[in-house]
Amino acid sequence: MTRIPWKRVNWTASAFLTVTFLTAVVGTPLYLLHFGFDFFQLALFLVMFILTGMSITLGYHRLFAHRAFKASRPVKFFTLVFGACAFEDSALDWASDHRQHHKHVDEDEDPYDISKGFFWAHIGWIFFKLYPRTLNNVADLKKDPLVMWQDRWHRQIALVVGLLLPAAIGYLAGGAAGALGGFLIAGVTRVVAVQHCTFFINSLCHTIGSRPYDSRTSARDSFLMAIFTFGEGYHNYHHSFQHDYRNGVKPWQFDPTKWAIHLLEKLGLVSDLKRVPAEKILLAELRETKRLADLRLAEIEKARASGSARETCPRLRAAWDAIAERRRQFSRTFAELEAAATKGVRISRSRLAHWKAEAAEYLASLNEPDLMSVA
Repeated sequence: MTRIPWKRVNWTASAFLTVTFLTAVVGTPLYLLHFGFDFFQLALFLVMFILTGMSITLGYHRLFAHRAFKASRPVKFFTLVFGACAFEDSALDWASDHRQHHKHVDEDEDPYDISKGFFWAHIGWIFFKLYPRTLNNVADLKKDPLVMWQDRWHRQIALVVGLLLPAAIGYLAGGAAGALGGFLIAGVTRVVAVQHCTFFINSLCHTIGSRPYDSRTSARDSFLMAIFTFGEGYHNYHHSFQHDYRNGVKPWQFDPTKWAIHLLEKLGLVSDLKRVPAEKILLAELRETKRLADLRLAEIEKARASGSARETCPRLRAAWDAIAERRRQFSRTFAELEAAATKGVRISRSRLAHWKAEAAEYLASLNEPDLMSVA
């Protein structure tokens, strides 16, 4: 039985997370039962959810933690103020944790290491996050006056803008009952919703989903989580290319944070957006294809060496010869793409699409019925 290290518990954070959660799941339903459903309160909740959620994804995450683009002072100020309203600590502290996560993902030094369990990665690690901390990986952010201002005042900002402002707006719209509703729904419940959407990136997106770019990491792509986190759900891509301002890099992937950053660029409010070239992205996908194919080929080779394969079967030999030819073609494609990516040579979209389809066919061919009879 695991013993809880009580001396390491952050009682303030633990109490806040517990009380706000219970208030959201008990207090808010009681309010709705007593006062009824109010479209104004729902609208206020959605506005605050979007403002705070986007400030975490666009500001805390892609701007401050990863420096995926440069932002003007108004954008920085806005995301720092509403990011504080998520009650997820200051941008300085948040970025420090996140950079540590990327540097040591799935290792003991990872603050929210999924190998320590789903609950730990989701929220448990915060219960044992003690202060003060060294924050020795955010020297660049410490040079930013706005970041340091928010680091000093983020709790006060969160209280006033994140909780009291919704209550004040609710009061103006509906008196005392409206103020209570604003505090409970757009305030506390919204905080809990935004926090757990963020937490699910650290837990669910390291548990379920696909790994098209790198299966060596626990990070996974999840369309479902992208819906609730403004595009942050494409986590396998993000861990492969953490400095790209996009998470949903494919045209069909849902990533409103990417679209917002692109719009801000058009308005002249952000600049220097970092984009990973399509050649490097496909190279990562083909490298993963190669890794999976090599594992499958090793299984087949082992079966052939054991004598379980009927080498005299013409159909089986033909299938194996076809695989050998596809493997040689894939190796030539991979080498050509790797050279192009290294030298920064641009390749047409049609050719990249052809190579991707070719790689998918190669991997699928390793599971054809004739070969399945071998291994």
